[in-house]
Amino acid sequence: MPAIPSQPGSPARVGPPPAPRRTAFAEGVEQVRAAATTEPGRLRIIGAVLALLVVAFGAVTTWQISERAAAADDVLHRSQPLSSGAAGIYRSLADANTAASSGFLAGGQETADSRDRYEKDIRTAAAGLVTAAANADPGSPSEATIARLNRLLPEYKGLIERARTYNRQGYPVGGAYLRYANEKMQKEMLPAAEDLYTKENQRLDADYGDATPYPWSAIVLGVLALAALGWAQHRTYRRTNRVLNHGLVAASAATTLVLLWLVVGHAVARSGLDGSYDHGIRSLKVLHDARIASLKARGNENLSLVARGAETVTVGGQTYDAYYYDFDKDMTVLGKGLTEADRLADDGTGTAPVKAAEGNMAVWKKRHTTARTEDENGNYQQALDMVIGGKGATGECFDSVDRNLALAIGHEQAEFKQAAGDGRDAMTGLPVGAAVLAVLGAAGAVAGIGRRLSEYR
Repeated sequence: MPAIPSQPGSPARVGPPPAPRRTAFAEGVEQVRAAATTEPGRLRIIGAVLALLVVAFGAVTTWQISERAAAADDVLHRSQPLSSGAAGIYRSLADANTAASSGFLAGGQETADSRDRYEKDIRTAAAGLVTAAANADPGSPSEATIARLNRLLPEYKGLIERARTYNRQGYPVGGAYLRYANEKMQKEMLPAAEDLYTKENQRLDADYGDATPYPWSAIVLGVLALAALGWAQHRTYRRTNRVLNHGLVAASAATTLVLLWLVVGHAVARSGLDGSYDHGIRSLKVLHDARIASLKARGNENLSLVARGAETVTVGGQTYDAYYYDFDKDMTVLGKGLTEADRLADDGTGTAPVKAAEGNMAVWKKRHTTARTEDENGNYQQALDMVIGGKGATGECFDSVDRNLALAIGHEQAEFKQAAGDGRDAMTGLPVGAAVLAVLGAAGAVAGIGRRLSEYR
C-alpha cells in the first residue's frame, strides 16, 4: 500500500532528547574513577602522587634554602660591611671635627699631624659616602641621606678653612667660624650620619631575619613525602608479602637524605649566624657607639676652650658651659658602652682592649677635671696645655681610648666574619643537592610502582 503523506497540522513525531555532550574534564574524572577501581589504576595514581610529593619537596627545599643562603651572603658581604662603613663615616666626621678644633687651639702654629689627621678623616668620609651611594637602593631614604651629606661636606670644609685663615691672622672671628662649623657638624651632619648608620643596621637586621627562619614548608613536605613512601611500601608488603621494593626504597633513601641535610645543614647555619650576631654584631654596635661617644667628648672638650664660656645651657634652673655639659653626657655614654662591651666580650682578646680603654677613660676624666678647674679659675694657658699638650694631656688619654676601641672592633669584626662565614658555608650545595636527589627520588618512586604494574601485563 502506498504511504500516506502526513497531513498538515498533524503532530510531529517526538523522540527522546539527545544526551548532553560531556566535557573533557568530566570525561577525565570518569576515567580516573574507573581506573581507581582496578589495582593497576590505583598503582598509577599512587606513583603519580609519590613522584609529585618528592619533586615538590625538592623544589621547595631548593627555593627556601637558596633564599636563606642569599640572605646569609648579604649579611657577610653587603649589609654588615655597609653598617660598619656607615659607622666609619660617622667616626671620620666626628674625628675630623675634633682634629679641626685641636688645630685651632694650637693657634697659628697648627701641627702637621693635626692637619693630616683632619684631611685623612675628610677623605675617609668622602670615600665611605661613595661606597654607600653605590649600594643604596634607588629612591630609598638612605640615598637621600647620602646626597645630603655629600652636599654638607664641602660646606663644612669651607667653614673650617675660613676659621683657620682668620685664626692664623689673629682675628677673633675665626672662633666664630669654628663654632659655626661645629654647629653644622653637630646638628646637621652627624645626625644625618647617625640616621644612615641606623638604616644600615635595620637592613642588617632584615637580612638576619631572612637568613635564620626555619624552612618549615620544606620540612613539612619532606615529612609528608616520607610518610607517603612508607605507606606505599607497607601497602605493597601487605599485598605481595615482599619486604622491599627497590624503587620505593631508593626514593625513601633520597628523600631521607635531603630531609636530614636540610634540617642539620640549616641548624648549623642558623647556629653560626646567631653566633655571629650575639658575639659579633651586638659587640660591634656597642663598640661603635662607645667610640662615637669618645669622639664627641673630645670635640666638646676642645670647643669648651675655643668658646671660653660663650655657649651656655640652662638645666634645672642652673647654667652650665654648653660644651662641658655635653662632655659629661658623652663620658657617661662612653662609660656605659665600655661596661656593656666588657660584658659581651667572650674571650681575653676581646676583653683586654676594653679594659685598657676603661683605664684610659678613668685617667682622662681626672685630667679633664684638673684642666676644667684651671679654666674656670682663669688659667687658660694651663688648661690649654692640659688638653692639647704633649705627655700628661687629655689628648693622650683620648688617643689611647680610640686606639683600644679600634683594636676591640677589629677583633669583633674578625669573630663576626668567621661565624657568619661558617653559617653561610653550612648551606653550600644544599639547593642543588636537594634538586638532584628529589629528581632521583621521584624516578625511584615511579620505577618502584612500574615494577608492580609490570606484574599485571
